[in-house]
Amino acid sequence: MTLLFIVPRKRFPAGKQCGFTLIELAIVMFIVALLLGGMLLPLSAQQDVRAYGDTQKILTEARDALLGYAMANDRLPCPASSTSNGVESLASPGVCTNPYDGFFPAATLGLSPVDTQGFLVDGWGSATANRVRYAVSTANTSAFTTASSMKNTGMTALTPDLQICTTGVGISIPTIHTAVCDTNKSLATDAVAVIYSLGKNASTGGTTADELANVSADRAFVSAPQGSTFDDQVVWLSKSTLFNRLVAAGRLP
Repeated sequence: MTLLFIVPRKRFPAGKQCGFTLIELAIVMFIVALLLGGMLLPLSAQQDVRAYGDTQKILTEARDALLGYAMANDRLPCPASSTSNGVESLASPGVCTNPYDGFFPAATLGLSPVDTQGFLVDGWGSATANRVRYAVSTANTSAFTTASSMKNTGMTALTPDLQICTTGVGISIPTIHTAVCDTNKSLATDAVAVIYSLGKNASTGGTTADELANVSADRAFVSAPQGSTFDDQVVWLSKSTLFNRLVAAGRLP
């Protein structure tokens, strides 16, 4: 036997409209705002993670490109200057105009992504501040950027001197371009090249000692854990890695 339930319809006085009150609408809007706010934060975090990952990939590919260039040309390229449109900038054969404060020479190495002026950019955007930076050692009279000079100097005599510090605090600069990490605060003291991004806050610029060290136009750079006071991303080319590739390619000894 089927039971039928009849629900009486609510009757409204003639001419009266049925709808939401202002209070009900305000509550609905408040709930929607909360939901949207909860969604925006994870979305922003996801974008940051993606930009960080893209940047790390770009820096790694740039380091690999340096090795390929060195094997083909018996030298590393010089950094690009701010006006060279992504082409390495030389003061004279083998001598770089901006060894410590230049940009990655994407046009010379044929690397992308680049901005409209030919500079390699990181995963955070295509503004001028997002250009990938590059520094190279000037040791042994610019042997690393002069064709055949590494071979002529000899591996045992080559002394690349770029410093990778864990903090910018305590970095000393005895004379111009001779910055040294604080005691027990170094990851490497003989890096050949450094490739780095100024991170998400590139457009506003970091103000901590760690981030300021990476724009000081000296040979010391900082690679520290990511956080609210440091978001630069730094990779470097070690002496042993460079020598290993050049020996395998028959360019050294």
